[in-house]
Amino acid sequence: MRIVVGMSGGVDSSVAALLLKRAGHDVIGVFMNNWDEKDDGGVCTAQRDFADVRSVCDVIGIPYYAVNFAQEYRERVFAHFLSEYRRGRTPNPDVLCNREIKFDALLKFADKLGADKLATGHFARLDFDGNAYRLMKSADESKDQTYFLYMLNQSALSRAMFPLAGLTKARIRDIAHNANLPTSEKRDSTGICFIGERDFRKFLQSYLPAQPGDIVTPDGKNVGRHDGVIFYTLGQRRGLGIGGGGTGRRWFVVGKDIGNNRLIVEQGEDSEKLYTLSARANEATWIAGEPPVSSGVRFCCKARFRHRQPLQSVAFSVGNEPGELFIEFEEKQRAVTPGQAVVFYDEDVCLGGGTVL
Repeated sequence: MRIVVGMSGGVDSSVAALLLKRAGHDVIGVFMNNWDEKDDGGVCTAQRDFADVRSVCDVIGIPYYAVNFAQEYRERVFAHFLSEYRRGRTPNPDVLCNREIKFDALLKFADKLGADKLATGHFARLDFDGNAYRLMKSADESKDQTYFLYMLNQSALSRAMFPLAGLTKARIRDIAHNANLPTSEKRDSTGICFIGERDFRKFLQSYLPAQPGDIVTPDGKNVGRHDGVIFYTLGQRRGLGIGGGGTGRRWFVVGKDIGNNRLIVEQGEDSEKLYTLSARANEATWIAGEPPVSSGVRFCCKARFRHRQPLQSVAFSVGNEPGELFIEFEEKQRAVTPGQAVVFYDEDVCLGGGTVL
């Protein structure tokens, strides 16, 4: 079987390619350059990562390519990222990148190479029940990445492979070390891929000019100034620049008044304004192609609203508008943030998800 492996220059995709080669497949490594800019130190991290990909492929003994999807990424992922921030929301671009770039643009390139499958280093499992593909949590739940894959459809999953499905991170590093892969000790990337190690607020300000305004309490008392409402997120504590006063407790962002350019804060991480028993979402997509219940019927399952958040007991119902969801929580949830993904699970099976409103 001919398999294209999306290789990032990290240890996970390196081991994915190694395991497929050892299994006797015709493996081709492909590095995606999704971002052309240099970091604050003037370094193009894509060049460094591609160098690692070349070294790994040479050790494994497989051919490799580099493709530039920077234009596609800007148009289909980054433009949406900026649009969401303009609205005062906190988006997760990795979710959209998986659907629009890795399992669309890259998959089309794999087709040009005559590939049967597209493999990635994601921590996730695939299962076929005879009728449909199911996306399932990985064996190493602490590294599970199904949260970022919930937008994939049946067509994409029918071509996908996740060779690391049954492995832990420790085991992956052992395999890489024993095979003398140059990425065996490379640390995992964190944060948003196109920002890297740069200061997030400084990066965002280069695209969305700051509009300073007042920081106020829920009753309207002015307690400080902000650099721009869009640069803050619900539940944020650091970077507010507010001194003591009041109860003497720390200040937290509890809301945004976008229309009046005001950031709303309150003292104490237990502020009632940070907790809720319900939420709405839209743009829902489902792995199976359809929601598990018809409109108006409650469905009990688990969900998470942030990557690595412990699964929470919820019930959701499908609204009358396309992609609309109403979600109820068994226990109050803190800082359910507009723009973030809510992803639903039935035991180990990822059902799909939507975007919090």
